[in-house]
Amino acid sequence: MNQFVVPQFIDVEDKIFGPITTRQFIILLITGLFLFIVFKLADLQLFIVFLVLFGGFAIILAFIKVNGQSFHYFLLNIFQTERRPSRRIWSKNYSTAELNELRRQPPAPAIEAGGPDKRLSYNRIRDLSLMVNTGGYYQGE
Repeated sequence: MNQFVVPQFIDVEDKIFGPITTRQFIILLITGLFLFIVFKLADLQLFIVFLVLFGGFAIILAFIKVNGQSFHYFLLNIFQTERRPSRRIWSKNYSTAELNELRRQPPAPAIEAGGPDKRLSYNRIRDLSLMVNTGGYYQGE
């Protein structure tokens, strides 16, 4: 029987500069380039506002983890939950005409009880379990 090597630590990201991963480096690089362009084109007060807002968001996005997952996955989960909540509530409001129509309909016929309850014998249960365990190769008597 062949044995295969199972990869370990698949949730650890690759590091490029000391403790900084590739994802963190790209986030900080793009934010740094954006802030450099803002620094060259805007005045100092507007640059400081952008630095605090975008720089702070980039640091949070790059380094903060919530429940062991990256912050961008956390934000994605929040947006998906808001867009598609798991709890669905049905509140049907009937109009007066619909309620009167439902009252006029005759009641649904009662479901009659089925035939006698068939009990399986011990031998039949044993044969069924053997058939399931052998994948259908065993054919009962």
